[in-house]
Amino acid sequence: MPQLAAILKDGWRGVARGALPSFTNVNNAAIVTGAPPEVTGLSGNFFLDPATGEEVMMNSSDFLRCDTILAEAARAGRKVAMVTAKEKLRDLLSPGLFDKGVTGMAFSAEKAAETREATHGIGDVEALAGDTPPIYSGEASVYVLRAGAALVEAGRADFLYLSLTDYIQHKYAPEEEGALEFYEAMDEQLGRLADLGCRLGITADHGMNAKCHADGTPRVIYVEDELREKFGDGHIVICPITDPYVVHHGALGSYVTVHLSETNRAEEIGEWLRGLDGVTEVLTKVDAAEALELPIDRIGDLIVMSAADTVLGRSPEYHDLSKLDRPLRSHGGRFETMVPFIFSSPLNAEYTAKAADDPRNFDVFDFVCNGF
Repeated sequence: MPQLAAILKDGWRGVARGALPSFTNVNNAAIVTGAPPEVTGLSGNFFLDPATGEEVMMNSSDFLRCDTILAEAARAGRKVAMVTAKEKLRDLLSPGLFDKGVTGMAFSAEKAAETREATHGIGDVEALAGDTPPIYSGEASVYVLRAGAALVEAGRADFLYLSLTDYIQHKYAPEEEGALEFYEAMDEQLGRLADLGCRLGITADHGMNAKCHADGTPRVIYVEDELREKFGDGHIVICPITDPYVVHHGALGSYVTVHLSETNRAEEIGEWLRGLDGVTEVLTKVDAAEALELPIDRIGDLIVMSAADTVLGRSPEYHDLSKLDRPLRSHGGRFETMVPFIFSSPLNAEYTAKAADDPRNFDVFDFVCNGF
């Protein structure tokens, strides 16, 4: 990655701590608002809605409880573009970008061919960046960067959020050939952005770990089955990693929430879950809301997280692993929260001190706007 190496030579490189659970919706919402989940209202990709009792995906902006930095920048007169790989994030994070008197654009690589001026702020994406790529590909992420660079080059955007997809990281370990080819293609587009004079802030929504036994089979704890066997029926396990894109992880992640049939037994059941091999943390609702900065009304009675090499699920019938063609790699827990934190210029003294403390990935806009 020679372009990134050149950026780092004159810039700053470190790590930051993401929000828990370390899932896509949670962290992208935090990054574009500069706020933790207790403020954004996003507790996962998927949750049990207490108002209806239904299990639903949190892919709509209706779930977002605060304004975004992008909408505020557009209101202030910046030419804002949000380009996401996945359509679900465009839906979730675009409120305010198309308000009356605001000039903004938001589109996804997944639905690039469907963009329209009236609904996306732009209607010629394929003319700028090429044909719409498959969402299950590295090209979906490279397309996002290519589109962003093209918008800057054409003078159509000067304040951008470019959100990639983790398909390649789910599929390949960092040193494998498929990953290396992806990083090389991504590097070319990072170089384009740098050459255009962009002030770059680079971070991630979450990390990734291999979740398998030595023979390559998934290392899974089916928490709902375990609870049924020990405590009987009625306990519901929600896997918040669940979203429309489960081919590469089978809805198995390192974090689940448990809705108990008897909430007065939370301490007892939590203590038993802590004893399961591969479980690293169990928190009650109140403790989780405080310690993990979560919206208390959108989590279960217990939060369960697993070891770096282990994933958590409900029961085997809830998880289709038939499409996994490589050893399982996934995320969601404590061991996937530390992510890169990279800037294209040195940090000033104030932000160097902040970076040495406990920077969060959702501080990236603050750092890139005020830290140079």
